[in-house]
Amino acid sequence: MSSDPKQWLVGIVGYGEVGKILAEDLRAQGVKVAAYDVKLNDDRGGPLREHATRHGVTLTSSHANLAARSDFLISAVTASQTVAVAEACAAALNQGTWFLDFNSASPGAKQRAAALIDGEHGRYVEGAVMTSVPPYRIKVPLLLGGRHAAELAPLINTLGFAAKPASDKLGVASATKMCRSIMIKGLEAMVIESFTTARAYGVEDAVIASLQETFPQIDWEKQGAYFFQRVIEHGRRRAEEVREVAETVRDAGLTPWSAQGTAERQAWVADLADEGLFGKRGDKGFARSADWRTEADRILAKVKDETKT
Repeated sequence: MSSDPKQWLVGIVGYGEVGKILAEDLRAQGVKVAAYDVKLNDDRGGPLREHATRHGVTLTSSHANLAARSDFLISAVTASQTVAVAEACAAALNQGTWFLDFNSASPGAKQRAAALIDGEHGRYVEGAVMTSVPPYRIKVPLLLGGRHAAELAPLINTLGFAAKPASDKLGVASATKMCRSIMIKGLEAMVIESFTTARAYGVEDAVIASLQETFPQIDWEKQGAYFFQRVIEHGRRRAEEVREVAETVRDAGLTPWSAQGTAERQAWVADLADEGLFGKRGDKGFARSADWRTEADRILAKVKDETKT
């Protein structure tokens, strides 16, 4: 393996929103990128192949095929697949291959994944993405954890990452991310529930005015529209993450009442999106509405229809 990260072949497991962004930013620097996604095995693979062709990304036939050719492997899948991906890649890794776990999973899941990778002589590093990726792209704030974290951070920062070692102990970076998500993903769910209920009673303007008075630094109209759209587009992935959050809370000895409720609300919106309530999902997601009321009205109409049947 070259000591120059820009000479590495970077493998990306999971070619969704995050995987595509990382691929684009790495390819823009001339870094070789390969990727694998289970969607390539069915009729969902068309847009992925088009994106790969456009950006010069090599697509592989399996997790193992990708792992075998990569110098630096990034796992960017849904939280529930964290350990499964590590297991699928581990045996095919070349000795010393870097494995960055980008997933929003619990400390326990990261530790199980690390045991699989390190057990096959890979170098596992947990990653905790500390805010939404799209605005920051590859420079999204990233905490690293594990005994290889301090060594990997400066290497990948030369590729444009904004990584900072959090601890040489596995789980610290992920626990930081999980505890943050109780608040952030919970706020998304609460805004959807609060604003939609307020809309049903015709008091949304009064509610938002009150929130604006209490938290004047937040543009609640703009934030509301953003939260609705993010959950509509990514509620399934968010729900999986918050279920990992709930496991993290349980492991601390608490009952995760808030996290469980957040996961249910996120998954509920994802179900509605899958049913087509918010329109047809295109290559770039759903059409974004600058007014959250449009989506709230769709939800209320759906609920009203359900109560009639």
